[in-house]
Amino acid sequence: MKKLLEEGKVMFHVLIIGAGTMGKIHIQAFRQMKDVKVVGVVDPNQLDSNKELDYQVFSTFQQALETGDRIDVVDICVPTPLHLEYVKKAADAKLNIICEKPLARSLEEGQEIINYCNRKSVKLYVAHVLRFFPEFVKVKEIIEKETIGKVGVVRTTRAGSFPIGWNDWYSDYQSSGGLILDMVIHDIDFLRWCFGDIERVYAKGTLGKGFDNLEYALITLRFINGVIAHLEGSWAHDSFSMSFEFSGTVGIIDYNSANDKPLELHSHSNKEGSGGVAVPESPLNTTPYYRELRHFLDCMKYGAEPIVTAEDALEAVKIALSAIESIRTSKPIFFN
Repeated sequence: MKKLLEEGKVMFHVLIIGAGTMGKIHIQAFRQMKDVKVVGVVDPNQLDSNKELDYQVFSTFQQALETGDRIDVVDICVPTPLHLEYVKKAADAKLNIICEKPLARSLEEGQEIINYCNRKSVKLYVAHVLRFFPEFVKVKEIIEKETIGKVGVVRTTRAGSFPIGWNDWYSDYQSSGGLILDMVIHDIDFLRWCFGDIERVYAKGTLGKGFDNLEYALITLRFINGVIAHLEGSWAHDSFSMSFEFSGTVGIIDYNSANDKPLELHSHSNKEGSGGVAVPESPLNTTPYYRELRHFLDCMKYGAEPIVTAEDALEAVKIALSAIESIRTSKPIFFN
């Protein structure tokens, strides 16, 4: 395999399911990889535009299997309620799977996805891309080194405009799970990566209040290790932004995507007049989506454990759904 890579020969033939926003982003990332060929896309909505594309467009997954090129990996980028269907089809074909987050709309479907892939002996990788953003990777490194001491309180925000998808599926809460399951789950997964399991969820939000394409949620997570996190999410803004603040015993990590400086670390000091020390994180030449997909392919190639497992993805779904349930009941949800 190493020899073939050095010769520039394609090693991974990837079939994309869904040519929406995420599908296009994944295609762009794969095209930058010398050992990857996008052999096709399954999306009937793209059939009329395939004359200008350098890959085949199929109306069904079965058509891709029957008439397409060799396939090694299936990358699922369709709406959440379709994940189970396409995971099963790919697993039946004995193809390794990359699946966009969230893993599923329900815990039952998420567990079924994992169990099915295990039974079919195929690899399943779930795309929680925040673990591959350089700012967030740096934060985890700072936390692990205790550069700011022991973290006690965390605050995150993630805001944007209401997403427009295929058949306006985001507006159907039963399909999308709304703001928390689709967007705030990014921060849920990242914080669990940093601090481990949680013991309690409490949330407030506009869920079910009848607002037209507007949604807001405020979630409090209490981790077993004592960290308290406040997560804010909104689909009521004109543009996207995200920020976080990690407060430790000897310092604070502060980040806001709206600022020019991507990451700042402020150390506490008893000396009057001393300012904070800025630690900038230089942007990489490759996007977090490239890094994520490259990582998954390397895990397939070398049999390594991925940074984010399918079980991690299922736990993120569990926490997100618990936050939704807390909003519905106005009660905290406790984990065993």
